[in-house]
Amino acid sequence: MGVIAKNKRKIILYYNSESSIGKQTLAYVTSSEKDILSVDISKTKVTGTQWAEIANGLNINISDLINTNHPDFVNIYGKEPIEMEEEDWLKILEKEPNVLAYPIIIKGNRYVQLKSPSNFLKYIDSFNENV
Repeated sequence: MGVIAKNKRKIILYYNSESSIGKQTLAYVTSSEKDILSVDISKTKVTGTQWAEIANGLNINISDLINTNHPDFVNIYGKEPIEMEEEDWLKILEKEPNVLAYPIIIKGNRYVQLKSPSNFLKYIDSFNENV
């Protein structure tokens, strides 16, 4: 059992309100008139355990949650690819939530990274059918 309280009737959105993709995604999700819980990671601390659960649910590495081309990331770590342990990637997300690559939605046991705000529309119908 994970630490994120999932509900098949509620959509959980993890997003950054300081990014344009985060703001736009929130607008799409809110306009769907579905029951949502929005977690603005610029204002709400997400723990390393939660990030690990999200990465696991998405079936990706924790490093894949991070936009390594984000100016803040490049400013600290440079442009060259870097190798770090999972714990180090978690610390980056905890300290610099603005480097989150894409908003994430969770409904029931489905996890989706939204690479564009309009992608939400593609997933909302399948969420209704499969969860």
